[in-house]
Amino acid sequence: MRIAIEAQRLFREKKHGMDIYALELIRNLQEIDHENEYIIFARPDKDDSILKESSNFKIVKLEGGLYPLWEQFALPKAARESGCHLLHCTGNTAPIWCGIPLMVTLHDIIYLESSYTGILSGTGTSYQKFGNAYRKAIVPRIVHKSRKITTVSFSEKNRIDEFFDMKVDNRVITVYNGVGEYFRQVNDETELKRVKEKYHLPDHFFFFLGNTDPKKNTKGTLKAFSDYIKQTASDYRLVIADYDFTELQKILDEIEDQSLIERIVLTGYVVNTDLPAVYCQTEVFLYPSLRESFGIPMLEAMACGVPVITSSVSSMPEVAGNAALLVNPFNPEEITNAMILLANDQALRKELIGNGFVQSAKFSWKAMAANILAIYCEIGNSFS
Repeated sequence: MRIAIEAQRLFREKKHGMDIYALELIRNLQEIDHENEYIIFARPDKDDSILKESSNFKIVKLEGGLYPLWEQFALPKAARESGCHLLHCTGNTAPIWCGIPLMVTLHDIIYLESSYTGILSGTGTSYQKFGNAYRKAIVPRIVHKSRKITTVSFSEKNRIDEFFDMKVDNRVITVYNGVGEYFRQVNDETELKRVKEKYHLPDHFFFFLGNTDPKKNTKGTLKAFSDYIKQTASDYRLVIADYDFTELQKILDEIEDQSLIERIVLTGYVVNTDLPAVYCQTEVFLYPSLRESFGIPMLEAMACGVPVITSSVSSMPEVAGNAALLVNPFNPEEITNAMILLANDQALRKELIGNGFVQSAKFSWKAMAANILAIYCEIGNSFS
């Protein structure tokens, strides 16, 4: 079988969740599948050395204009002309018409949910708003055309089944994400020092992977940290990765605490392979999102031996298990109290760290790729 995999953002320098998913899927399929043929379709970009071709894996750097045009026209045309038997779109959307069997990974459907779009309306960047509008227009049209739909947690599967009335359809399959094998405790003092100097890390800090996506709850996290500083004599700082200074100032205005800027370190984008050394110097990892379909960073932090604070909503309890302190993300006071607790309760820290090693070990990208391969084969068997 010849399988096309859409990985449009594979070669961009600053990779995030869905980009990591596509990269790890392809890398692990290369290791475990030497029978099927694969054609990887990606947009040309700077980080094109991240993945190499192999005997049954061909990489096509596909031009095609803006992303909607690339996905709706260039991608399906290239997949058809390459003689592919199946197109797997990995990033929440797909061509409305592609002419060959389609499989889609829906990481989440937050952009379709009134309960969240109401809360988050008017927030986010123009790019994010456009992306959500595009998904909102496309996803309902492709769901019922897809041979199989994979998603990344049972929580998200239930949402998709209910939203599209697919409970008895059996086409929506949960395939968990994984955690990279290089996420582990770093004991090399030279490496720790290199990363500390590169990102200007303080001695004691909470770590937050903030971005401008409203669901990440940056405002709530900053309000919680502001209250933490006011209630304690701690010298902790808040390190925020991948966040803009101007956006930070806007939120500090909203929470009426511009003085907090003295306690915040903005690292810029952290290279994925540098993250373990950042996690390993972190006192507590903060992940109090308003909504997640999975939450890979939680597992990364756990694998590095860091206690985690995360949310009691959507998929986060499912993924975190008993290895995190759960809070109501809509209540900054709960986040603050959890921060105070984990900064002081050494027994609880030790318990969560131990549970985190066990929990993170349950998830691997190789298992994810094997499960996806089994779905490819099931679709392929339906052709005969």
